[in-house]
Amino acid sequence: MNQGTRGRFISLEGGEGVGKSTQARALAAALRADGRDVVETREPGGSAGAEAVRALLLEGSADRWGPRAEALLFAAARADHVDKTIRPALDAGAWVICDRFLDSSIAYQGGADGLGSDSIRALHAIGSEGLLPDRTLLLTLPEEVAMAREAARDAGRPDRFGKRDAAYHRRVTASFRNLADAEPERWRVIEARGSADTVTQALLAALEDLL
Repeated sequence: MNQGTRGRFISLEGGEGVGKSTQARALAAALRADGRDVVETREPGGSAGAEAVRALLLEGSADRWGPRAEALLFAAARADHVDKTIRPALDAGAWVICDRFLDSSIAYQGGADGLGSDSIRALHAIGSEGLLPDRTLLLTLPEEVAMAREAARDAGRPDRFGKRDAAYHRRVTASFRNLADAEPERWRVIEARGSADTVTQALLAALEDLL
């Protein structure tokens, strides 16, 4: 690790089926190949406590939790994730590549569910001291392509969020776009329709100023 130098915190965001998990792994591998220490993590999850909450959030019926309960559970999981995994890695000089972070809560519970971004940010300020990524990479796909990928991936076993209707996922996509438009210095929007290697190269290009 690079003692004394803070690492970089990169999050990948987007709706269902855009390839975040695949690209998070590929991006981490590319950064390691370039000689960087990299910690791969995900939300919900990424620490022992947060992984326990992950099962509560992703398993069961689509209406198992209401939006407020979901927001609180995500915030609690994120607080443990930041405390136990993300901040220690950054303090040790590592790059942290995270599959989803705060912006997913803003897009899903804050936007699609109507709780508003201010409520989600307030929970984040309490639980995680307002930590934000250095760069957020938003992967985008046409709706029909994303839905086809998601259906193939889940093979009939979607999680609670994958079970929600198309209108819900359109609201999520619109919320992500609004977030990216409002904070262009942190966000980069990446078209994810090309080959996996092409998308990975686009992600690396979007990090050039941080490398």
